Amino acid sequence: MEFTYGAYGRLIGKLRACDYTLCSYHDWKAADKCVILRHDVDYDMDKAVEMAERENDLGVRSTYFVLLTSDLYNVFSMENGRKLRRITDLGHEIGLHFDEVRYPELRGDMQQTASRIIEESALLSSAAGCKVTTVSMHRPSREVLDADLKIPGMINSYGSEYFKGFKYLSDSRRRWREPVEEIVEAGTFPKLHILTHAFWYNDEELTIEQSISGYINGGNGARYKIMESNITDLESIMSRSEVK
Repeated sequence: MEFTYGAYGRLIGKLRACDYTLCSYHDWKAADKCVILRHDVDYDMDKAVEMAERENDLGVRSTYFVLLTSDLYNVFSMENGRKLRRITDLGHEIGLHFDEVRYPELRGDMQQTASRIIEESALLSSAAGCKVTTVSMHRPSREVLDADLKIPGMINSYGSEYFKGFKYLSDSRRRWREPVEEIVEAGTFPKLHILTHAFWYNDEELTIEQSISGYINGGNGARYKIMESNITDLESIMSRSEVK
């Protein structure tokens, strides 16, 4: 499957043609054949908004898992607050993408890990302006996966109900481990749990090298825009044409 918006739209079409009901983590039990669509926002909020808009055009509602502890975006900035609200205004859900590596002192302590998740979800709820009740783990350790972590008041997308009870399909590192379209068409699994990363999708197919280099090299333009908002007459100090 290509990493384009067109290919993603065709995947949605296949799911519907094969009688899968597009569900959320909250309503899937009512469907005979269901699919939960999820996106982990690892790097770029703009790409998440773009995917949310494309999904809205397709009549799709999904869950966007957002990092609270990212080094690449700040959910409490005004601009990212707008982006989070744009995603929810389109009918999607905001969930917490929890990075256990941020808390090395909690290694092995599942009770304290659950407490941190609850704390982060409250903070993200404040930033997003909506209640956050779902969590996905960012690069989860085997220890956390095996723990089948129960978090009061929250749905753990890596709990056994969703990670083992559903057929889990992921495009992590821009590579489908299994042929997702063939699995959908076969209809062998009545419950599908599909993870995609909006970061990889574009109008035209790009290689992994093009996607990453474009994002990294484009960072200077984003920095210039931020500086422009904070320094009066930045153009007299450094012109936009000087950005490399």
